[in-house]
Amino acid sequence: MVNLREPKVWRPVVLFMSLAIMGLLVSCEPAPTVTYEANWSSLKEYPVPQWLRDGKFGIYTHWGPYAVHGQGPNGTWYSFAVYEEDGWQRKHFEENYGDLTPDYGYKDLIPMFTGENFDADEWADLFKRSGARFAGPVAEHHDGFAMWDSKYSDWNAAKMGPKRDIVGELEKAIKARDMKYVTAFHHAANWFFFPTWNKEFDTGNPKYAGLYGPYHDRNEWPPNEEFTDEWYGKIIEVIDNYDPDFIWFDFGLDFMPEMRIKDFLAYFYNKSVAEQDQVVVTYKGHDLPPGVGLMDLELGQERSLTYHEWITDSSVDDQGAWSFVPAAKIKPVNRLVDNLVDRVAKNGYLLLNVGPAPDGSIPKEASDALLGIGEWLDVNGEAIYGTHPWIIAGEGSTTLENREFWGFNESDVAWTAEDIRFTTKDNNLYATFLDWPGEEAVIRTLGGWYRIFADEEEEDEDHDEDEEHEGDEDDDEDHEEMPEWEYMLRELDEEGDFDLENVVSVLEEELEEGPEEDEAEFVGLYDKEIASITLLGHDEPLEWELNDRGLVIQTPGEKPCDHAFVFKIVRSEPF
Repeated sequence: MVNLREPKVWRPVVLFMSLAIMGLLVSCEPAPTVTYEANWSSLKEYPVPQWLRDGKFGIYTHWGPYAVHGQGPNGTWYSFAVYEEDGWQRKHFEENYGDLTPDYGYKDLIPMFTGENFDADEWADLFKRSGARFAGPVAEHHDGFAMWDSKYSDWNAAKMGPKRDIVGELEKAIKARDMKYVTAFHHAANWFFFPTWNKEFDTGNPKYAGLYGPYHDRNEWPPNEEFTDEWYGKIIEVIDNYDPDFIWFDFGLDFMPEMRIKDFLAYFYNKSVAEQDQVVVTYKGHDLPPGVGLMDLELGQERSLTYHEWITDSSVDDQGAWSFVPAAKIKPVNRLVDNLVDRVAKNGYLLLNVGPAPDGSIPKEASDALLGIGEWLDVNGEAIYGTHPWIIAGEGSTTLENREFWGFNESDVAWTAEDIRFTTKDNNLYATFLDWPGEEAVIRTLGGWYRIFADEEEEDEDHDEDEEHEGDEDDDEDHEEMPEWEYMLRELDEEGDFDLENVVSVLEEELEEGPEEDEAEFVGLYDKEIASITLLGHDEPLEWELNDRGLVIQTPGEKPCDHAFVFKIVRSEPF
């Protein structure tokens, strides 16, 4: 029996217990809290949230009084154009709703914005089934109509139109389905959106300044203190009352005083830290310094893989109507899927818009398109969710236009079976073919080493070595006549260890044809590196071979889905 009174025994026990208690005390101490200061150097330290990196795809809605008229091409800008002289929008408004007067105008569409069929749970169910991992509404568009119960203006959906707190109802429904919550703000542009200086219209009537904005001269710039105070107050109100995970900004953020922007960001970021949440803010153009938020491209996408993360706001319709415009055609599901895959492979994310009708229903053709994305993700989501870009984005000869400053180059091209996009997760490489490849799926870049160093029949085997190396006096002249990469290869191959002429020939062919847009990279795999290859949605392993054509995979007899097809390449250590 151990005698605890014995000093030699007691001392270690006391020491052990003391250390254990100290360890418990240390472990109970709260982790140090990061505080973000209202300056760019501090704010840029806030990271892109992991849930966005994993989720990739979200849905938001443009729904407000602008849904009533149903006219395009961009339905949300109709209200701006109504007050433009000689525009078709004014003619349409006056023919359908009445003449513009100091007491009658755009605001009088609000009673027709009824929302009687709005059901936040139905919307949230649709977004969930569509595969979205984040979703939410435009909280306020350029027209100044708030979609929540705001203390800053009576011109809001809780008091007018639907007479419901749309932002609040959607917050509960979307978060209940384990999606992150998005609120989008366009209201910085309200400063110039309506002619508040023109007394001929209701926009110049002080009674309606809560919607159209405070009176100011046409050329008054920058926005005054009254306007910027309300801009700031509305955002903080939504943060405090509805706890969004994602705040999206349209252009115009840079209209606001820089200190206001920094104060809002510090408030939002510090609140997220205190509540142990992760949030994200997006912006357009150069409205924020790099790294402070996430850059957004409107109806756009990058041509190739980027080092920075980015997101695009796009719409389910094919004309950028954004809001409810019945005449707008809905994009085919194949195009929606291809553009999602392309963005994710290039280090991007997608926020896709749908425009509900004035009664709050989502048009069937639009909801069917969203569900089509969800059906594809049910089979192939493994290649999207939780993945990362690979060394290259993909391969293929189909090209995209260079994007404009804000984006506006979204592809409507017909992708082919030669267009492949890569993503990766753990030891898996996913190769997504944007069309069905047929009996064989050939990935040229993965057989790159075979393509470069494939044995070819030697020509002129007995040529004189002196003729191959004509002397130092010709080196400079030869260097000037060949690309730098070719000169470097020839310098490296002084001993003639490989078929240099074949290497140069293959590289020249690749540089001319692809493999993707203006890229030409070889990332060939080792045979022993490939543990197995399967097609998502098809359980059986597939036969494959690495040869001078690339990685050649024998496809199964039936397609497992529509639109795009994912080959999962499980990799292991080759040696």
